[in-house]
Amino acid sequence: ISTLFPIKPTFQSWNEKKKKKKKKKKKKKRPRPPRGGFTGIYHGSSSASSRSSSGESSEGSSGKMKPLTLLALAVTLTASVIAAKSPYQSVLQHSRIRGRQHGPNMCAMQKIPGTDKKYFTNCKQWYQRKICGKPTVITYECCPGYEKVVGEKGCPAALPLVNIYNTLGVVGATTTKMYSERANLQEEIEGPGSFTFFAPSNEAWAALPTEILDALVSNVNIELLNALHYHMVNKRLTSEDLKHGSSFPSMYQDFDVHIQHYPSGIVTVNCARLVKTDQHATNGIVHVVDRVITAITNNVHSFLETEDELESLQTAIAAAGLTAMLENEGSYTIFAPTNEAFRKIPQEMLDRILGDPVALKDLLNYHILKNLHCSESIVAGTPLETLQGTVLEVGCDGNEMTLNGKAIVTEKDKLGTNGVVHYINELLIPDSAKTLKELAEGSPQVSTATKLFLDAGLGPHLTGSEAVTLIAPQNDAFKGSVTLTPALRKGLRNHILKNKFSSKSLYHGQELETLGGNKLRVFVYRNNLCIENACIAGHDKNGRYATMFTVDKVLAPPMGTVMDVLKADSRFSILVDNIQKAGLTELLNKKGAYTIFAPTNDAFRAMAPADLNKLMRDPRELTQVLKYHIGDEFLISGGVTSHVRVKPLSGDKLELGMRNATMYVNRVPVIDADMMATNGVVHAVGSIIKPLPPKTVSDQADSSSTRRTSAVRAGPQVVKNEDLFQKVLNSRSSRTMSRVQ
Repeated sequence: ISTLFPIKPTFQSWNEKKKKKKKKKKKKKRPRPPRGGFTGIYHGSSSASSRSSSGESSEGSSGKMKPLTLLALAVTLTASVIAAKSPYQSVLQHSRIRGRQHGPNMCAMQKIPGTDKKYFTNCKQWYQRKICGKPTVITYECCPGYEKVVGEKGCPAALPLVNIYNTLGVVGATTTKMYSERANLQEEIEGPGSFTFFAPSNEAWAALPTEILDALVSNVNIELLNALHYHMVNKRLTSEDLKHGSSFPSMYQDFDVHIQHYPSGIVTVNCARLVKTDQHATNGIVHVVDRVITAITNNVHSFLETEDELESLQTAIAAAGLTAMLENEGSYTIFAPTNEAFRKIPQEMLDRILGDPVALKDLLNYHILKNLHCSESIVAGTPLETLQGTVLEVGCDGNEMTLNGKAIVTEKDKLGTNGVVHYINELLIPDSAKTLKELAEGSPQVSTATKLFLDAGLGPHLTGSEAVTLIAPQNDAFKGSVTLTPALRKGLRNHILKNKFSSKSLYHGQELETLGGNKLRVFVYRNNLCIENACIAGHDKNGRYATMFTVDKVLAPPMGTVMDVLKADSRFSILVDNIQKAGLTELLNKKGAYTIFAPTNDAFRAMAPADLNKLMRDPRELTQVLKYHIGDEFLISGGVTSHVRVKPLSGDKLELGMRNATMYVNRVPVIDADMMATNGVVHAVGSIIKPLPPKTVSDQADSSSTRRTSAVRAGPQVVKNEDLFQKVLNSRSSRTMSRVQ
C-alpha cells in the first residue's frame, strides 16, 4: 500500500513543515513525491497539508484537524482501491512480489511439466506447488506489457504500443494474425477504433478438429471472418472490466461472449482461459485465450434436447418439472449423466426413483451447481453447493475433471446462454433419494450391522417408506465373529427409532422410543453426543424417508437399577454384600443419576488382609469408602476427556481421563465400562480407588527444579548478576540507607 499510495511520507513531511514554520516563519517548497507513488494524489495531499499548515493561526483547532481529515480520507481511498482490485489483479500482484528478486516487472509462473499450461501463482498454490494434483515448476517471465532488454536484469522495457494487428505478433498469437490477414480483417484491426480481441493462441488453432479448421479456412471471407469477429468486442475491455457473470455483444451479429472471473484469478470467455491478459494496443486491447470459441445461441435445456446421448436425462428432467428452470435465465453448471450412466443403476432402484417425484427432483438437483464453473476454473478440489442443498467435491487430476474424487467427466464445457454442461458416465445419487437399506449398503464401515439387520428380518423397515432412524454400530463395535442369537435379534430392534431424527435436534435427557419398546436416553457432553452407551461417530445420513446414525458401540439399553446390574454380575458379589452392610441399597435402587466405579471381587481380595479386616469391622469407614466410588452425575466413557473431575458422594473429587481408549479414575484403569442402568452407569475397576496425593509438594519441587534448571541454563550470566547484587549490597550508599532505616 505504501508503494501505491505514499500516506506515511506525506504525513511526516507535513509535521516537518510545521516544525520549520514555527522556527523560521517562512514559506516552504512542495516536497517531491517518492518514486512509485500516485503523483497526482500525493501532490494533492501535500498541497492540502501545506494549506492547512499555513492557515493554522487563523483557523485554530479546525485547521489542526484538516491534515488528520485528509489522512483519514487517504486511508479510506486506499482501502477502496485495494478492495476494488479484481481477483486476477490480486493474483498478478502476488506473482510480481514473488518475481521481483529476479528484476523489475518479472512475474512468477507455475508450469505443469509436460504441458504448455502456465498459471500466475497465488499464495496457496505457491506453497503447495501443485495444480490439479500435479507438481509444478516455478518459472519467471515478463509480466504483461513488458519485455526484456539485452544486458539488463528483469523486464525493464514496456512493450511497444502498436495497433492490434501488430500486437498479435508481439504476444505470439501469430496464427491469429495470419488468419486475420487471410480473412481481410487486417485493415480493420490496423485502423481507428477501440476493440477487444480475444485472440486464440497458436496451440488453440492447432487443437481444433481438422474438419472444423478446414471448413473455416476454405471459406475465409465468410466463415473465418465471422469466427474472428465473434472473438472481438467493439470497445476496450481490460481485465478489470471482465466481471464475473458479465456478457458483451461480439462483432458477429451481436452474439454475446460470456465472461467468468473466478476468485482464483482465472478469467474465461466462453470457458476459454485468458492466458495472456491486458496486452494494450493503440486501437484496443488483446487477450490471448487457450481455445477457439464458438457462438452461443441456445440455453442449456435446448442443448440437452439435441443430444441423443442424453435422452434418459431429458426424460427425467421433464418428469421432475425442471424444464422451465433450465430454459430461464441463470448461471448453472450441469453434470449431465449419459444414457450409459442411467443403465448402470439397478433397475429396481432406478424405477423407484423415477416413480417418486421428490426423490427424482433431488437426484437431478444434485447434478446442478448453483453457479457456472468451466473446467478451467478448477485447479484443486473444491466443495461446491448444488441446487439439492448439499455439496459436490469438484476437482481435477491433471487434465481430467473429477467429482467426489472420481474421474467420471467424459466431455467438458458445453456452453449455453444460461449455463454449462459437463457429461458424466456415472449417475450421482444423493442420500436424500435413498432408502435406509441403500444408505447402509453405501457405508462400508457399517457392513456388519447391515447384514445383521437384514438377517434379523428388519429389511421391510429399511426399504419401506416409514419415518424411522437407524442406529448403526460401526464394524469395530462387534468383537470377533458375530452370531445372531435371540438376544441379539431382540436387541437389534432397539437400534431402530420410531421417528426420523436429526442429531442436531437431540438434547440432553431426551428419550427416544424404539421398535423394541424401549426408551433410549440422550446424553450431551462437551466432546460427544451419545445415545445410552453409544456415541455418534459420523455425520447423519438423511435418506428419502429415514435417517441413519453411525455409532461407536452396540446399544445396551438399561435393564434395571444400579443394584440390579451389580447383582446380575457375579464379579460384584463382595461389593453387593458391602453395599448392603453399609446401608446403601436403597440409595442405589432409587431414582437418580449416578456413576458407579465398581470394585470387582478381585479388587477386594487384592487388599492387604489387615486393611480389609479393618474396613469390614468399621461400617462408617466402609460407607465412606463406598461413597467415594459413587459419582453424583451420569458419565459414560464417551463423555470423558483428559482431566475430567467428578464429585463423589463422599470425599473431595475423582479425576478421570482417557489414555489409549481406556478410561482411568484416579489413575486406576476401568476394566469394563458403560454397564447401563435406569438410575446410573456402572464402570468396573480392578482396584480400590484411593484419593490422589496432594499436588502442593510436587508443585513446589517442580518449581524448585525449574529455578535450578533456569540457573544452570543461564550459566555465567546468573553468577555475574549475583556478584553485581552483592556489590550493590556492600556499597556505601546501601550501607547508608540501612543506617537511615
